[in-house]
Amino acid sequence: MSRPFSVEDAAAQTQLWRPAPQPKPHHAGHRERLRDRATAGGLAAVPDYELLELFLYRSIPRGDVKPLAKQLLGRFGSLGGVLGATPEELRTVAGVGEAVALDLKLLHEATLRTAKEQVARRPVISSWNALLAYVKTALAHEAREQFRVLFLDKKNQLIADEIMNRGTVDHAPVYPREVVRRALELSASALILVHNHPSGDPTPSSADVDMTRQIVDAARPMRISIHDHLVVGRDGTASFKALGLM
Repeated sequence: MSRPFSVEDAAAQTQLWRPAPQPKPHHAGHRERLRDRATAGGLAAVPDYELLELFLYRSIPRGDVKPLAKQLLGRFGSLGGVLGATPEELRTVAGVGEAVALDLKLLHEATLRTAKEQVARRPVISSWNALLAYVKTALAHEAREQFRVLFLDKKNQLIADEIMNRGTVDHAPVYPREVVRRALELSASALILVHNHPSGDPTPSSADVDMTRQIVDAARPMRISIHDHLVVGRDGTASFKALGLM
């Protein structure tokens, strides 16, 4: 006669039926290790994809974001390209939703405002490197050509930085009389013209040279000086004055 099924028997069978422990995902503990490495070695030593990864932790609180960071850099070419991309462009990358796109644009805006502060605090002419850093941050990765003007007072301090026109991948319409009219409205004494080349090559075109001369000619009777015309591309920044074009 068999003995009755006991509690001990049930416990033993439970042990036998217990599922095998699942292996930890390969990225387990990666976030903590990356944070520790960044803290110990300083953020300056962190490569771009890991810096982007650290930032994405705030937008995506769980999971492995290293593939997404590398995919973003591959799609847009550089960290600056990622931050300079439009929200619509960012969302074409799998894994990027509205929240991630917004967070990346917030980072770009903070970077842009920080760069602009360095220009606004003192005469532009005496802080030329800060100006070049600012216009490169603002325009180097723009997908469409953009023409903007920096309006300066008599002390060459920045009154306003305004986008006068947006265009296509290789052209932005410019109206010299509108530029001068706006300068008079702001009581500006001098201007710095800025536009970008989405192709990446900042070399001025013959159309750029002709347009600059038209603005110089329109501004001269109003005693408004044109200090320079800067052309910004991913490959650098070209200065009309340095090139002897004005």
